[in-house]
Amino acid sequence: MNTEMGKKLRGIRGAITVERDEKEEIKKATKELFTLLLQDNEISVSEIASVFITVTSDLHSAFPAEAIREEEKFRYVPLLCAQEIEVKGALKRCIRLLILAYTDKNQVDIHHLYLGKASSLRKDLSKGEP
Repeated sequence: MNTEMGKKLRGIRGAITVERDEKEEIKKATKELFTLLLQDNEISVSEIASVFITVTSDLHSAFPAEAIREEEKFRYVPLLCAQEIEVKGALKRCIRLLILAYTDKNQVDIHHLYLGKASSLRKDLSKGEP
């Protein structure tokens, strides 16, 4: 889908893990990942269509979307949290983001980030430790 400006809607993926199921740790990790994804892809607030966030079932102390909403400039960005499906042996304490944003970048030029232990999810795309 193209906008009037000729930009394409792209999905930008990322994941990060936390050590503990604690509200402030979940919020801090979410903010870190979200900020880095926007910076690395040169995305402004007005270019964000929506953000879909999932967490593993062992995280229930905070809504990650709450961390993003704390910044006034993201007040009107549609955010949605959901629980990741449970798969035996899957990575624990993981927060995943899917940002849908308009950009001039081609699909291959999008920077996806898999930080910390989440780098094991997509070794082909991860940058490793933050």
